Amino acid sequence: MPVFSFEKLHDVDTQLGPEMKSTGEVLGIAKNYNEALLKAFEGGGVSLPKNGKIIVTVRDKDKDEICEILLSVADVGFEFYATRGTQKALEAAGIPVKPINKISGESPNILDLLHEGGVSLIINTPTHGRVESRDGFKLRRLAAEAGTACLTSLDAARVLMESTRIVAAENMTVTDIARIFK
Repeated sequence: MPVFSFEKLHDVDTQLGPEMKSTGEVLGIAKNYNEALLKAFEGGGVSLPKNGKIIVTVRDKDKDEICEILLSVADVGFEFYATRGTQKALEAAGIPVKPINKISGESPNILDLLHEGGVSLIINTPTHGRVESRDGFKLRRLAAEAGTACLTSLDAARVLMESTRIVAAENMTVTDIARIFK
């Protein structure tokens, strides 16, 4: 998994573009793909405790897909928080979700929730590019500065959630890399 140094780059959007280069990589080693992937995510700073809070705010065209993704892990024990439009879509899909106002909205808002602690992940798909005054830009920057994992790609969110669901039923194993090459 690629690792990026967004916390070192101030006042820039963390949305990845094709020109971005990783500043490192993390390798997850396990007997199956999903566990290895989950280990790579955790090594890269994306750790999802079973009772973690996940903030979800996605653009309109991504609402159906995020519902499909989150339905697969709705029973794992995560607490989902979503902004108004995303909240309506998740509720319509039968996913338990708590409302949270945007950063620019009145309290309680995403900023308050992040300061409270316990937020494991933010899933945010950008709507209008890299405009500094937009809530999405501010949210992604705030996540980087707070050390909270933020995914801007539904593909990444899908594989993370699928791996979490599969591995949640089991405990992760320790793999002795010295024995792999024997």
